[in-house]
Amino acid sequence: MERLLEGFRRFRDTYWRSHRELFQTLATKGQKPRALVIACSDSRVDPQLIFGTTPGEVFVIRNIANVVPPYAPNAEHHGTSAALEFAVRTLAVEHVIVLGHSHCGGIAALLRGPTPDSGDFVAPWMEIVAPARERALAAAAAKGEPAQRLCEHEGIKISLENLKTFPWLRERLAQGGLKLHGWHFDIEQGDLSQLDSTGTFRPI
Repeated sequence: MERLLEGFRRFRDTYWRSHRELFQTLATKGQKPRALVIACSDSRVDPQLIFGTTPGEVFVIRNIANVVPPYAPNAEHHGTSAALEFAVRTLAVEHVIVLGHSHCGGIAALLRGPTPDSGDFVAPWMEIVAPARERALAAAAAKGEPAQRLCEHEGIKISLENLKTFPWLRERLAQGGLKLHGWHFDIEQGDLSQLDSTGTFRPI
């Protein structure tokens, strides 16, 4: 805890102080980010650090394995969907980016399947992108490529598909006011890949 508090003191004395006007503007005029990044909660993958953004530039949703559930307006708890709705309908972001990454623990859990120590929430959450497992294993057998990386890619694709199940997001897409992107960050190499129109991830 002391490390975190010391970090706050440094932030307060350096970054916040030198950007005080920016923070005051954000406090009084609100936020107007142009992009939403749906990223993994993994501590090694910080979207604002990776993309070099300042406060107010991007709206970020983080959860296990950067998963987007399908549209389901029922009485269940929908934290990711609520944040997505706020970003698209209220903030009117122009871009939605699903950002996956290498060595994703959620994807590794999906590939392993449920185990006695899976816990209460991770396995059911990862079932949202369960088809990614079958797609990745089939592709790995055919291409001889690592199933983990292929499954990370397939998980991004399914989340992009699920985004289109939200009617108000589909409407923005049809009007041309919103664009969807699938990106994958390689922690070891520092590389960023983008999903192209052929369904292939290519280096940016």
